[in-house]
Amino acid sequence: MQSMTEKTFPLHLVNARTGAKVDLKPSISGESKAQISAIISELKVMPGAMLPILHAIQDALGYVPSEAVPLIADQLNVSRAEVHGVISYYHHFRQHAPGQHVVQICRAEACQSRGSEQLEAHAKQALGCDYHGTTADKEFSLEAVYCLGLCASGPNIMIGDDVYARVSPDKFNRLLQARRGA
Repeated sequence: MQSMTEKTFPLHLVNARTGAKVDLKPSISGESKAQISAIISELKVMPGAMLPILHAIQDALGYVPSEAVPLIADQLNVSRAEVHGVISYYHHFRQHAPGQHVVQICRAEACQSRGSEQLEAHAKQALGCDYHGTTADKEFSLEAVYCLGLCASGPNIMIGDDVYARVSPDKFNRLLQARRGA
């Protein structure tokens, strides 16, 4: 008879928001796992430690790998489902490595009134991916953001840490081309 640890279970979770499968097969290096463990050890004593831990892991690795879920759950004495629920609830957390450049388009009302919906459609077409997606060449990831603080100068985008105002489809194309050449 097989023990519980020898049984085969599905090696994926399903993202509650998008329905996408999240692979649980190991895909991170030993160095990344050590980094995750160090972050958890340092922050687990904080009240409400889960969000600071998730932010720190994403800041360090660019995303929260599925291998981090059981490590966090174990150290915080919560279920894996709880950790996964927090990750999938907040749009900020990525579950896959992002492209080299992360493009965020402001979707707040002020930017919408200044044409962000048209810019959004153009960006999706130009990049060939939807929100929370990455281009085939892994160069760009597209994400929504809800206010970059330049409301009177919309539509606005952020690429990496750089914010751009009054972005037209032509300006968007120029910004992408400049990043491709970088």
